[in-house]
Amino acid sequence: MKLKDILMLFFLHYFVCHHSIRARRAKTGRWCVVAMLLLLFMFPTKTQAQNKEKGQWHFLAEPYVMFPYMDGSTGVGNLPKADVDANPGDIFSKLKIGAMLYVEASNNQWSVSSDFIYMDLRQNVTGDVLIESGEFSAEQLAWELAGLKRLAGWLEVGIGGRLNNMKAGLDLVKTVGNPREEERSLSKTWVDPILIVRTKGIVKEKWLLQFRGDFGGFGIGSDFTWQVQAYAGYGFSKLFQLTAGYRVIGVDYDKGTGLNRFVYDIITFGPVVRLGLNF
Repeated sequence: MKLKDILMLFFLHYFVCHHSIRARRAKTGRWCVVAMLLLLFMFPTKTQAQNKEKGQWHFLAEPYVMFPYMDGSTGVGNLPKADVDANPGDIFSKLKIGAMLYVEASNNQWSVSSDFIYMDLRQNVTGDVLIESGEFSAEQLAWELAGLKRLAGWLEVGIGGRLNNMKAGLDLVKTVGNPREEERSLSKTWVDPILIVRTKGIVKEKWLLQFRGDFGGFGIGSDFTWQVQAYAGYGFSKLFQLTAGYRVIGVDYDKGTGLNRFVYDIITFGPVVRLGLNF
């Protein structure tokens, strides 16, 4: 497969995921997975594992930044669920602090990875019949640990766990009865088991490609969580690489009743830029 064909498929994945989310959330997961599977089966045959001596470990550290959109709903305590619809400009204008770091150790058979995300942000909620206006605040920590086994030159599968710690608050002006401001906040921590599939490779010695998908939760943590990632990059040297791509993370968590009720049903999606250091 030629490089231009691979890049065309990469942008197909971007188009399908981004526009299906903006148009109809209910079908988002299905169409993103279809696009990713198409990319998997048309992936180039030369993989990064072929460039590693048997048993030799390679280490990668990638600080990165995501330009996220958020679409979904959230609920805290006995307040009505509030819709959240934000773009990167909205989020960055009210972001207090954010940090993202991916680390991986791999050889030609195994990979072990850590993905850390921390964000502290504020966002206006969308008014509806019950809500005149309001603000959603979230201090979110997500830490994923995963292990993958290479089954073929182009395919890795694995398992992992994603720790989520969320301190969320809603400050709403309700429209029912006498309009009044009500505020609730709640903190929840849960762990989602996940199943992972990934492929990555090198084109013409310098171009890097990676596609990854996972799903899990299964009611153990969240009711359901899923993720799709696609990246293309360039290796400037043995030490430095720069990649850009697209990431979609969906979480559907709904637990508790009354004042302890916590709902987080949100899809976060958008472009990602990563700076990689190889050792």
